[in-house]
Amino acid sequence: MITRIIRWSAGNVVLVLAATALLTLGGIYAVTKVPLDALPDLSDTQVIVYTEYSGQAPQVVEDQVTYPLSTAMLSVPHSKVVRGFSFFGVSFVYVIFDEGTDIYWARSRVLENLSSASRALPQGVTPALGPDATGVGWVYQYVVTAARRTLAELRTTQDWQVRFALAKAEGVAEVASAGGFVRQYSVIVDPRSLRSFNIPLSRVREAIRQSNLDVGGRVVELAEAEFMVRGRGYLKGVEDIEGIALKSENGTPVLLKDVARVELAPDERRGVTELNGEGEAVSGIAVQRYGQNALTVIDSVKDKIARIKDSLPDGTSIIPVYDRSDLIHRAIATLKSTLLEESAIVALVCFIFLLHARSALVAILTLPIGILIAYLCMWLLGISSNIMSLGGIAIAIGAMIDAAIVMVENAHKHLERAPEGKPRTEILMEAACEVGPSLFFSLLIITVSFLPIFALEAQEGLLFKPLAWTKTFAMAAAAMLSVTLVPALMVLFVRGRIVPEARNPINRALLWLYRPVIKMVLRAKVLTIALAAGLLVVSVWPASRIGSEFMPSLNEGTILYMPTTLPGLSITKAAELLQIQNRIIKTFPEVESVFGKAGRAATATDPAPTEMFETVINLKPQEEWRAGMTIDALIGEMDKALQFPGVSNAWTMPIKARIDMLATGIRTPVGVKVMGQDLKVIEQISRDVEGAIKTVPGTSSAYAERIMGGYYLDIEPDRRQLARYGLSLADVQEVVASAIGAETVTTTVEGRERYAVVVRYPRDMRSDPVTISREVLVPLANGASIPLGQVAKVSRRQGPASIRTENAQLSAYVFVDARDRDLGSYVADAQKAVAEKVNFPAGYYAVWSGQFEYYERAKKRLEIVIPLTLLLILMLLYLNFRRMTETLIVMLSLPFALIGGLWLMWWMGFNMSVAVAVGFIALAGVAAETGVIMLIYLDHALEARRTRAASEGRALTREDVHAAVMEGAVERVRPKIMTVVAIMAGLLPILWSHGTGSEVMQRIAVPMVGGMISSTILTLIVIPVIYALIKQREANVARGTDAGAQTGIPIEQY
Repeated sequence: MITRIIRWSAGNVVLVLAATALLTLGGIYAVTKVPLDALPDLSDTQVIVYTEYSGQAPQVVEDQVTYPLSTAMLSVPHSKVVRGFSFFGVSFVYVIFDEGTDIYWARSRVLENLSSASRALPQGVTPALGPDATGVGWVYQYVVTAARRTLAELRTTQDWQVRFALAKAEGVAEVASAGGFVRQYSVIVDPRSLRSFNIPLSRVREAIRQSNLDVGGRVVELAEAEFMVRGRGYLKGVEDIEGIALKSENGTPVLLKDVARVELAPDERRGVTELNGEGEAVSGIAVQRYGQNALTVIDSVKDKIARIKDSLPDGTSIIPVYDRSDLIHRAIATLKSTLLEESAIVALVCFIFLLHARSALVAILTLPIGILIAYLCMWLLGISSNIMSLGGIAIAIGAMIDAAIVMVENAHKHLERAPEGKPRTEILMEAACEVGPSLFFSLLIITVSFLPIFALEAQEGLLFKPLAWTKTFAMAAAAMLSVTLVPALMVLFVRGRIVPEARNPINRALLWLYRPVIKMVLRAKVLTIALAAGLLVVSVWPASRIGSEFMPSLNEGTILYMPTTLPGLSITKAAELLQIQNRIIKTFPEVESVFGKAGRAATATDPAPTEMFETVINLKPQEEWRAGMTIDALIGEMDKALQFPGVSNAWTMPIKARIDMLATGIRTPVGVKVMGQDLKVIEQISRDVEGAIKTVPGTSSAYAERIMGGYYLDIEPDRRQLARYGLSLADVQEVVASAIGAETVTTTVEGRERYAVVVRYPRDMRSDPVTISREVLVPLANGASIPLGQVAKVSRRQGPASIRTENAQLSAYVFVDARDRDLGSYVADAQKAVAEKVNFPAGYYAVWSGQFEYYERAKKRLEIVIPLTLLLILMLLYLNFRRMTETLIVMLSLPFALIGGLWLMWWMGFNMSVAVAVGFIALAGVAAETGVIMLIYLDHALEARRTRAASEGRALTREDVHAAVMEGAVERVRPKIMTVVAIMAGLLPILWSHGTGSEVMQRIAVPMVGGMISSTILTLIVIPVIYALIKQREANVARGTDAGAQTGIPIEQY
């Protein structure tokens, strides 16, 4: 069938070229439409349930909100894990779903469970779904600045002008605000004045609430016109609030200003932001919607900013502090330059070996057409153009033109040996048909051998599936073109004066080198095989020295510094510490800007406690760095400069941190989750784990969360005293919530802006337990008031600053950062240290997480994927050769390929990772291809000898086998070397690239380059030896020996 396709293509050049032109135009169109990104979206499908419970302590939030919601979400179909976070005044429940779950289906199922779970929550507490954002959705962050405006004014501009304008940008799920001060009207009552006027605090709250209302009175008809009736009553400022009447005695009103002072004050803050160590800032975060393209979203946000720029208050500007489009453009530029370098080198290889420009064009033209077909497939399947998808094309480039090279070279050979007068087209068809079917199968082997990559799951699957798709598309396109376009182009271009193989200097050099080697190994067959096996055994040594990791770190060009302080840190102290850290970081000459955040932004996508900092460090272009400075060395210097008591440092990259925190909840490379029933016991175990891990060599930092480090002011009512005074528990709790906690009473409507109004006692009356006991008054039914201390006990205590749960079980995290060691051996040592030094009571256990969790999952999957790859290659080889002998001979090239891959990895200091495993899987396909090409020529030479022997009326002898091996191996060395050099030349630009994304691509390319070197050498030497041994045995050794004695040829020559 393949032969018929080749003949048809060579005979219908115009039709083939027309079809190729259509595919090329489609590919060019696809290039303009395929979206750009830095990485595939590696985040899991997530649905966030966000609940505000203002003023409530974490334990109250956990008991009354997070726990009921978490348990309700456990039964949601296809949910992998349910994580709960209880902070001061807010609850987060993250429901993480299985890979491939549709986000809107997931949101609908969570909403179903939420409707029933909401009935168990306190009155007035309403949970809501967070935005339909991807886990890595923080694509653009900016700061709103102005020289002569306050932080409160800037926050107002951000909240009521900038935020709404950007929320309408394409693909934006939410625009969150952070930093600055949110305005609120604070009504600070004087309890003594309230007592003198006999006004309870509840009356103040009720009066304010009833004085802030607009109503409608339908319509009235006046003078043939219809007038809509409005009752105007919105509070519009401090004067309106001060003028609220609380009571009237004998016609004399008591106004709010008589018993309280009203001031415009900042609302309570749970997060601050800071820029360049120069002071606090107001910032915004554009969050990308799930399934949208990051570059499109960022461009749309920038366009909206440009539109509203002129409408901002005078002197106000918007400065970007994190822009992921820079990373995207750098990553794509790296891959584009690599692709161009690869194409140029491969084209040069074709010309040098063939010394015929038009013949080289056959191979060169198939390369861009194959790439365009791959792009067309990407566009049809909705795959974005990113590091991994373009990387799939990059590692396929050399192999894509293998068939064209061999077919053109074979055509040259046939033209050189063809009899006079034979039509050129017929010669070219015969040459193409001779090798075409086997070459098609060899390309198919490379294509199919990569299919098991689709069996990878979770994060590694999301990362490498685009690469597997594009490599499959590119190789499938190459296989298709090899039997259609290549024969047609050969008819067009392989003509004119062709340099004979004997006069080609490259070929002469190859023959001069290879002929004596093959003669020597054919004399010592057993020794050759033994040496090859010895090399394989020796390769165990570098394999044992190679470490392991999940994935190499991707240099995003931006560092994320994530220190953690002790819990209970005030927001004021957090802002001060953040500014000091940023000022130190900004002194490094490699740093462009520093933007820090302490606590959380006003979004459901940021479950960060006040003690957790996130500092985005934007770096200058690498050519502006100090000589010899690397990203790891820079992080090391910064880490030394940022050593503060009580602060544990962690360093990562923005995208990586978001992915890790979503997938495992751990933001460091390694983490330990301690599970149990009692928070105090969990904290003690966590500290023991921290101490044990700190003793492990390579530990950069280990920090166990101080979950019981929060500070509480407990007010415990005395029920006997409450009964004595005729008070209910609710009466006391209402006073606590309002007088001390500043409960929001109402919200003012001022044009497009909204501000809360709160009522509370003066600061000096709620500053310590004694003052609160004495000064805070509880109203009685008879109009009198008593001090809070008479009916309740006020005391200081410690408790949880925040509470984490996983699948409704209490947990604490130990964050571990390791340096100068591979992940696998480090975790093995750390697990051993914890097992020896930490005692876990019954019901308490530890789960190792972070990147280690991915690594273990990927390792188990690869144990299935790699044997499956080998089985697929074996099946395809058997389908091609229809004989198990030849199939097993080709399979021998695979262990030979391992030798070079392992040694080169050890020499370059790379660890075993999923990327390296993918490189070895890709190597299996191309190594098998070199074996197939060797066997094509050996079989053709042997078949020619068998035909000659049959014509002479004799059986095949050892001498015939020897001559066939010499001819098939030596005389046809040029196409074999051309294919190998083309593949390796296509991979070399990946090895020397240093741009964004090169860290991952190098790990794929290194085993391929090293493996191709060893596989080629051993394939050229060992396969002919094994082939000769097997075929000589088949040819009847005894008769071959007798024939050798009669002709006087020494047996050693065989």
